[in-house]
Amino acid sequence: MRTKLLDLHTGGSESITDITDMCRDFVAEGGGDGLLNVFVPHATAGVTIMELGAGSDEDLLALLGDLLPKDDRWRHRHGSRGHGRDHVIPALIPSQTMVPVVSGRLELGTWQSVALVDTNIDNPSRQVRLSFLTGAG
Repeated sequence: MRTKLLDLHTGGSESITDITDMCRDFVAEGGGDGLLNVFVPHATAGVTIMELGAGSDEDLLALLGDLLPKDDRWRHRHGSRGHGRDHVIPALIPSQTMVPVVSGRLELGTWQSVALVDTNIDNPSRQVRLSFLTGAG
């Protein structure tokens, strides 16, 4: 198993960050077949595989805003207004995903990208752990 820690800055607003190229570069370094595990060690962010750049990312943020409004209904209260909803995000957008790798290439569909989803405007510094798991032989 090989691992790499990515340090990202997501800014001061809700964001979806495309990390596909970073994932692609990481698995290409060693080549081979296996699984790429993408893990976000944060209680207020998640990772997903989806189409990006055609409005889907904005649609996802709008959907999360509709489902989980940033208001004062949340019991978890600290930080900016409505921050408690950020702690619910990983229940909907998981903290990890797996991508098959064949011959050192991500086996994503034509329009699929790997994305970090971060709605927490209080903490723009994020880490993503990439782990390339290969068979023993």
